[in-house]
Amino acid sequence: MSDEAMIPLKIAVLTVSDTRSEDTDRSGQTLVERLTNSGHQLADKRIVPDDVYRIRAEISAWIADPEIQVILTTGGTGFTGRDSTPEAVSVLLDKRIEGFGELFRQLSFAEIGSSTVQSRCLGGMANATVVFCLPGSTGACRTAWDAILTEQLDSRHRPCNFANLVIPERGQHGI
Repeated sequence: MSDEAMIPLKIAVLTVSDTRSEDTDRSGQTLVERLTNSGHQLADKRIVPDDVYRIRAEISAWIADPEIQVILTTGGTGFTGRDSTPEAVSVLLDKRIEGFGELFRQLSFAEIGSSTVQSRCLGGMANATVVFCLPGSTGACRTAWDAILTEQLDSRHRPCNFANLVIPERGQHGI
């Protein structure tokens, strides 16, 4: 890390669940705690049912909002009949971050073994907004934040990071 100050990002958190409420949303709260403890700002937090069109509507609105630089979703990435986050989000992305899902599953393998193959987490960029879709477990959110996102959303991390791609004054330069 360089000696420069970290530039806080405005991050929205979406929990995808048919059963969670603000009182029971441990995964969403884990992400909120970690992002604020890292110096970022919570731009918005919502819970939507696992419905392709409800997920897509919320993500689309946030992608169109110039104040939101990063979107984190938790839930709906598995293989059950209602899991539809990847289908809802992937069509909205301008570019996919292939390495995100690959690295997450590699790290997750050390924690949950071969069950990680059922994770369909993904990352991408849309309208200069970075989007990461994480599994719904609190452990998966901790793994993704602690091992990947904390560095990639820190403008000081070298040799590259996603923060510098979404900071307007730095723009698509990856400084």
